[in-house]
Amino acid sequence: MSDPLVPVLARIDETLPQALERLMALLRIPSISTDPAYAADCARAADWLVADLQGLGFEAASRPTPGHPMVVGHGGAGGRHLLFYGHYDVQPVDPLSLWARDPFDPAIEETAAGPVIRARGASDDKGQLMTFLEACRAWKAVHGTLPGRLTIFLEGEEESGSPSLVPFMTENAAELRADLALICDTGLFEGRAPAISTMLRGLAKTEFTIHAANRDLHSGMYGGLARNPLHVMAQILGRMHDASGHVTIPGFYDGVEDLPDTLRQQWQALAFDHARYLGDVGLSVPAGEQDRTPLEMIWSRPTAEVNGLWGGYTGAGFKTVLPAEAHAKVSFRLVSKQDPARVIAAFRHWFAAQLPADCRVEWHDEIAGSPASVMEISDPAFEIARHALSDEWGRPAAFVGEGGSIPIAGYFKTVLGMDTMLIGFSRDDDNIHSPNEKYDLESFHKGIRSWARILAALA
Repeated sequence: MSDPLVPVLARIDETLPQALERLMALLRIPSISTDPAYAADCARAADWLVADLQGLGFEAASRPTPGHPMVVGHGGAGGRHLLFYGHYDVQPVDPLSLWARDPFDPAIEETAAGPVIRARGASDDKGQLMTFLEACRAWKAVHGTLPGRLTIFLEGEEESGSPSLVPFMTENAAELRADLALICDTGLFEGRAPAISTMLRGLAKTEFTIHAANRDLHSGMYGGLARNPLHVMAQILGRMHDASGHVTIPGFYDGVEDLPDTLRQQWQALAFDHARYLGDVGLSVPAGEQDRTPLEMIWSRPTAEVNGLWGGYTGAGFKTVLPAEAHAKVSFRLVSKQDPARVIAAFRHWFAAQLPADCRVEWHDEIAGSPASVMEISDPAFEIARHALSDEWGRPAAFVGEGGSIPIAGYFKTVLGMDTMLIGFSRDDDNIHSPNEKYDLESFHKGIRSWARILAALA
């Protein structure tokens, strides 16, 4: 019995020029979601995608929201129900003077590393989402059906904070809920190895002020006698980590789970070059928890960071004062089962307990944040997809973590009760959110082939 995947892969290779033409057409639409001047273009991009999905046999529509439309499509039958998410909106292009060409006049350019697709949105996220649609197109052309039961969910506000996303998901939960979500908005590990992101760190943050004297004080008259809130702020925040890089806040590590041995072995096999990673930003020595590997620190360990610290006079020259106030912004990347509210509450209690006489702290925000997302990789679909990626790229794919947060994956879990596989093909040098954004032609081509393999294996 012949393998149904073989003719699909051949079709993808044969029709790559036509797939590129379709991507170029989508890239020409300036769907900048954050600027109201481009609202009509966002709607046009949504309509373009609806027409494309309908041409593939999906029942698809542009669905209104208070902001930009959602595109929802349903098609196929049988097998596991999969939901694919992407976003059709893009970042602004400013400063335009730094672009080598019109950001909405896409083109194939030859570079030292090979041909690339140059345009705003090429990598984030139009090129990525089209890899999935093109895989479906090839399957439909060869077999006359879609590869399984699929729901397509495309957003138009991801680059502007997704204000309509959760309300829309909540109102349409029954329609959107599937067995597993797929997201194509991540990348290859170090630009070379295929990866499935299975851990996403959460985030909690707070801003506050230390008050001391009732006004700024002359340092000649009060220096040495009066409390300086900048000194107090620096001293307390300096005690937030011990000499080995561990966070000292009591209860901070509650809910933090150790990395499973299977993942630790996969991560070690990636041979992460932390010296190059730090060297790219002018650093050389890993900080943080000294009993953890660099990959663990950025993927599976929590952090406590001072993001801003200010007070007193910061203009040109000197104004020799003891400031009456000192201000700070502190954030925490969270992992495993850490509770954002408990982490912030623990930090506030710890901080306030160390304030000396004549000082008080004022908190400026409500306790808020998002928990980490940890996918259930015991689901056979994850190992199936990993093997499919390995077959396409000719090297072992790995389950990896993400140092940042991807809110949509968390929403799929909390709103729809679904785990998510995050599989993407971007590279670190794609200049997403920056001038001269690009997407490697190899990423587009092999991305389509990768999804065809995954869908065939899952279906």
